[in-house]
Amino acid sequence: MRRRVTEAAVLSTQAQSPADVAQWTCPHGQHAGHGCVACYHACADVDPAQPLWEVAAWFTTERPIPIRALQDVHRHDRDLTLTQPSTPLVYLLSARVRAALGAEAVAGVVGFLVQNRHIVDEFTVTEIRAAHS
Repeated sequence: MRRRVTEAAVLSTQAQSPADVAQWTCPHGQHAGHGCVACYHACADVDPAQPLWEVAAWFTTERPIPIRALQDVHRHDRDLTLTQPSTPLVYLLSARVRAALGAEAVAGVVGFLVQNRHIVDEFTVTEIRAAHS
């Protein structure tokens, strides 16, 4: 039986340790919580040999995301889900993507927000999680 691997971080205004920064830096040198457009595109090139990661990124915004935009994200070609928990201006972006590392998977999913600034122009990622078995 395969062991489930989960990597998670709560991001705050306090500085992360060098080990945490290294763990969450994608292959393109970006912190996963800031997103990476290159990882976003790399995750589109599905390599079945890569692990399948279940990614979740919680983020906040200064302005509400229109309901239509929330509904339209699920039609995106990468099976992304954008939901709003019960807390105002807090959102959850999740997806299943193939990537070599958890940092790359998270950076790719958050990279969706960077790539699509028409959905949300400013955001702050507060928590990230990536799991695979």
